[in-house]
Parts: sequence; C-alpha cells; structure tokens
Amino acid sequence: MTDAIDATNTPTPRRKPKPEKTSIGGRELKPSTMMMGYGFDPALSEGSLKAPIFLTSTFAFENAAAGKRHFEGITGKREGGAEGLVYSRFNGPNQEILEDRLAIWDGAEDALTFSSGMTAICILMMAYCKAGDVIVHSGPLYAASEGFVSKVLSKFGVTYIDFPAGASREELDEVLKRAKCQAGENGGKVAMIYLESPGNPTNALVDIEAVRDARDANLKWSCPIAIDNTFLGPLWQRPLDHGADIVAYSLTKYVGGHSDLVAGSLAGAKKWMDPVRALRNTMGGIVDPNTAWMLLRSLETVELRMQRAGENAAKVCAFLRDHPKVTGLGYLGFIDDARQQDIYNRHCKGAGSTFSVFLKGGEAECFAFLDNLQIAKLAVSLGGTETLASHPASMTHLSVAPERRAALGITDSLVRISIGIEDADDLIADFEQALEQV
Repeated sequence: MTDAIDATNTPTPRRKPKPEKTSIGGRELKPSTMMMGYGFDPALSEGSLKAPIFLTSTFAFENAAAGKRHFEGITGKREGGAEGLVYSRFNGPNQEILEDRLAIWDGAEDALTFSSGMTAICILMMAYCKAGDVIVHSGPLYAASEGFVSKVLSKFGVTYIDFPAGASREELDEVLKRAKCQAGENGGKVAMIYLESPGNPTNALVDIEAVRDARDANLKWSCPIAIDNTFLGPLWQRPLDHGADIVAYSLTKYVGGHSDLVAGSLAGAKKWMDPVRALRNTMGGIVDPNTAWMLLRSLETVELRMQRAGENAAKVCAFLRDHPKVTGLGYLGFIDDARQQDIYNRHCKGAGSTFSVFLKGGEAECFAFLDNLQIAKLAVSLGGTETLASHPASMTHLSVAPERRAALGITDSLVRISIGIEDADDLIADFEQALEQV
C-alpha cells in the first residue's frame, strides 16, 4: 500500500515508505523470519522496535485532495482502495501490518482481518451470494458455519447443497450438476463452493484439487472456492497452492494461540478480497487495534507453538491408539482410509494437533473421561498453548440435528481434543488416569 506521508516527510503512523525485503542474497526469506518486522518501519513510529497500538477512531489527512482520493478508493469510485488511513472501520496501522503478515503464510496477494472467524465467514458469504443463488459446501462444517448457510442465508433466498468431505471427482461433478439445476430453477447461480478441511470435529479431508477441477469443468462463470483452514493453518496446509481461491481462519485458534483473543481472517487474490472488503467497510467487523497487536505478537511464535503441539499430539495419539477403552481415532497421523491418505499426502504438511477420540460407550463415558481430566481443560476452542477437550455432540454441534450429526459421524462417543505445548508425558499420564474412571 502507498503510505500517507506528506511533502515534508513528517513521521506518520504508517509503516513502509520503502520496498520490503523478502530475500537476502537470492534466498527467499521464510515466513517465520518475516514475522519479526515485515510491514513496519520503526522510523515512522519514534523508533519503536514493535508497532505501537494505534487507538484512534479517525486519521488526519495531509490535505483535502488526499481525503478525496482516499474516499474515492474506499467507495469504489476509483480502483485500488484507500491509499492511506481514513477511519478505523475501514483500516488502521495495526490491522494493515497484521494483514500483510497473514498473507505471507498462505502466499496470498491480499488479506482481511475481522472481529471473529464467523464474522469473516458471514461477510464472505454475503459478499458473494444473492437471492436464488446456491452455495455448495462440504460436510461436516463448524456448526455455526453450517447454521448460517441453512438457517440465515435461507431467509434471503440462498439455498445450498452439501457433499461428504471425501467425495470423489465423479461425485463432485454430480453435486455441481444438481447445484446448477437448482440455481437455474431459482433464477440464480452457484455462487460459492465452501470447504472445511479438515472438517470439524472428525478431521475428514476434502480433495481441494478435485473440487477445483470439478468447478472448472462444470461452472463457466467466476465461482470462488473458499476453505476454512483453521485446523491445519497456517503451518500444516496451504490451500491456495492446491486450487482454493480464498482461505479463512479463526485467528482465535493457532494463530492467536493463547486463548486470550477472538478474531478471524480471509486471504486470497485481490480480485476475491475486494468485494469482501467493500462489505466489511459498510458493516464494520474489522479486528480492533489491540487484538491486531496481540496477533502480531503471536505470529512471531506460531511456527514454534504449532511444531511443539504437533509433536505432542503424535505421542499422545500413539498412546491412545492402543488403549482398550478407545475404539478409534480421527487423527491425520493415523489414517486408515486410502482415499483420505491420498488427500493427506498431496495437501498436508503435518498431521496437526487437534483430533477426535472415540470411546467405548456414549455420552456418559465421555463425560466421565472429561470430568476426570486434571491437566487438560474442559473447554471448547482449539489451537491454544494449553490442552483442551470437549464433547461436540452436546456442545459445539448441539445445534445440529441428531440425524445430521449421525450422518457426519459426530456421535455421542466422540471427544475432541486439542493438544497444547505441555510436556507430552504429563499429558499421557493425565489421559491414562482419566480413562481409568470410564
């Protein structure tokens, strides 16, 4: 972005008047290195090593012509968006630095931040859908995402067709043909293909490449493929490399990583982000400066935290796999299905640290296990420094109809676990003593 620096070069709360260094001696810098300073120039903020928190609702223009130019960009009368800081519903220094760094992780041209993951998802869908349109989505989805499609967008004439996460190319072709017919009957089009991979809470993987190929073969108009990459991103999967157009995150999870904030993001090519940015500018929902600053802090250690959590999860799952009271694991390090293993080999760089455990019995046995945990915390969410465990059927996915939960494999015997960065042997001891109470 162009910086709003006046003719006398008076320091302003912007951040990069000169090109950013992305390589040294021909070597491309890794994201973990760029998280330490990319997008921020200390010279523009009194030499502060870290970006300050800019708590302001509005920004002074250097002259009236600049104000006009910025608003022409904000309102779409001129392409390119705002050339400087305008108003905190639109942009701000902390948010823009954060968006620059988030885009790096996914190799995206542009990124947008939001007050929550669901704010990001809802504004995304509203930006692309109108009455008569159809959304095609994978299953399972996070319950709030599925509910927004089926219960909220349906009020405005948007319908949907879903398919199981592991669907083949042939099955995807059939789904898109049905969706085209449904949209034609309603006077609309297939407006978006929305994926969640791995799916919450089963860890079922979607073949992003097959979805892209099916889209390209069956839809002759611009239809974005968006994907919720929260379970594996940004370290263990880069969906934009495999055919997705837009990647969504609950930044609350691994990116934030300390269970102390709520935020969300989208990233992709600018042509996909521009309509979403325009609607966010109208509705609000941009992440606040303090949360953006906390996320900048967290991005400096996200790789270290995720690596440690992934190593811990592998050790814990090796223990759980052989336990007599465990009937199955939804862990990407131990995949039994050949189709799922093929998707994993092509799309994923790691197995992650969030997985499902199936216990002998049902709700009562799961509750006994959860109530006896001493290190792991009984709480929803995932991707934090601490280990969390929950019962999706009675908690995060309670709003999903029982028959729908059953079809998606979200049974009363399923416990979802997000492994943190504690000592792995301590976690194993905790799970072992809790299982003894089942």
